[in-house]
Amino acid sequence: MSKPKIGFIGLGLMGSAMVQRLLDCGYELTVLGNTDRTGVEAALARGAAEAATARELAAASDIVMLCMGTSDHVEGRMRGPDGVIAGLKPGAVVIDYGTSLPSSTMALGAEVAAAGGTLLDAPLGRTPSHGREGQLNIMCAGDEAAYAKVKPVLDDQGENVFHLGPLGSGHTIKLINNFFAMTTANAMSEAFAMADKAGIPRQNLYDVMSAGPLRSGMMDFVTAYALEGDAQKLAFSVRNAAKDVGYYGTMAEGLGVESIMSKSAREALGAALEDGRGDDLVPQMVEFYSARFGK
Repeated sequence: MSKPKIGFIGLGLMGSAMVQRLLDCGYELTVLGNTDRTGVEAALARGAAEAATARELAAASDIVMLCMGTSDHVEGRMRGPDGVIAGLKPGAVVIDYGTSLPSSTMALGAEVAAAGGTLLDAPLGRTPSHGREGQLNIMCAGDEAAYAKVKPVLDDQGENVFHLGPLGSGHTIKLINNFFAMTTANAMSEAFAMADKAGIPRQNLYDVMSAGPLRSGMMDFVTAYALEGDAQKLAFSVRNAAKDVGYYGTMAEGLGVESIMSKSAREALGAALEDGRGDDLVPQMVEFYSARFGK
């Protein structure tokens, strides 16, 4: 069987890695980038085509993939006379790989369906290097027939591909996941800064904490920076972390509840943004707490 034609919007670090993987697997691609053309040029050099608008990209594609930073970005590419929805082929599948608000996903899903297509939400776990090698965790949700249709493509991109239920379930689970991850990372960052303030060697703190049930991958990601200066074990920016924790709070409000545990992480990440640390990686929150503690 011939491979589906794919349109890919959003060639940042993760999106570009995913596009290179799709090219490795022999897919015909049309791409649409943003201000940084690095990923676009790399794709064009390997035979991808470039669309002038999202509508043009959709008209050339059986599957449209978006890997963008915010719900506003996704909505901006999906809607309007030059948007994806305006150019969709009948039966096309649209996949949102970003971390978006479930309420936005549900609204776009209805609009895509009205245009004759199907929207799936499929947020990602792991890093751009995993994206390049086809080893992502993909948290897909939405119509099961559409999922089955694109599953072979998802399998080329991911090591662990989940179908998690109705549309919006993937984004909901991803926001809960990232709330827990970023809250844990902030707690560990403060723990190291508090140890500094108290005159306790960071290594001693880690040795004790890691010997018990507290040990986790997130602890070790922060520790790699706190002890060795390596923040790349968790290559996720403070700006993106703040966005995701904020989305989690917004999601909770939409469900008629108020999150308690996310408030501290949201406050800390917001304060770090105000301090000009938005481009720092999350493990570098150790420095934010140290500065606040005066150490």
